[in-house]
Amino acid sequence: MHLGTMPHLLAPHLMWQPRPAILLWLCVAVLWAVGEWQRGQQRLFLARGHLSSGLTAPARSARTARRQGPHPELCVFDLDACLWDKEMFEMEAMPLESGKVRGDLRGRGQGVVGVMSGYDKISLHEGALIALQEHADGRYPGMKLAVASSADTPFAVKVGRAALAMLEVLPGLTVWELLLRDWEGQDVNQIGRSPPLSANKAQTHFPRLKAATGVAYDKMLFFDDCNWGDHCGKVAAACREPNGDGVVTIRTPHGLREREWRQGIECYAHETEQRR
Repeated sequence: MHLGTMPHLLAPHLMWQPRPAILLWLCVAVLWAVGEWQRGQQRLFLARGHLSSGLTAPARSARTARRQGPHPELCVFDLDACLWDKEMFEMEAMPLESGKVRGDLRGRGQGVVGVMSGYDKISLHEGALIALQEHADGRYPGMKLAVASSADTPFAVKVGRAALAMLEVLPGLTVWELLLRDWEGQDVNQIGRSPPLSANKAQTHFPRLKAATGVAYDKMLFFDDCNWGDHCGKVAAACREPNGDGVVTIRTPHGLREREWRQGIECYAHETEQRR
């Protein structure tokens, strides 16, 4: 090979080099194309109904929550392994004032974040505390709260009621006080399984809730862990209005997390819109 036949090896400055403006244009074009592809995928995802606030945007603002509506007139929570992290039938001692555990209430100040039952600490699940705080803040106009628990024994009921009266939503505001505030001091909550209640919430707890509150089944949203029986399935199937519409239910097998809370609010709004 004669070096004269390969001038570019001797004079690299003679080779063509892209100008900076062209490189910049190419980068912009590639970024635009990637952005369009991502937006197209998101639109497709939305169209298929897979994108919801419960799965992808768990921290929506109060204004967004108001705008999304409609909201349930009655939001009902199971207690054990749903609203809080323990099963009351496993507790061995009544919670005492001396057993209160103080800590941070999600940046809202210091308050009672746990209560001791013997060696066990009862605490609200994160999503439960978020739900209760947002309700206390008035983020869901027209919505009220109640609990429906099939606690196994009279002692379990006493432990549960004591915990409700100690755990705080905001500094100085207990869960129990928030529940009573909605009903002007009236206790509409259904806790236990001793008559007139039973182990079947669809047969006893929810009919009694409807009678006590005057709220129709199709205006209710219900959260339950369903780890000891499909309470959500039973309530959804049996608790219906004459037109066939009934309670919207959300299972929380790992406790009420923020994800399930957002999903429940959105599912209720979606179901209500579909019924119209």
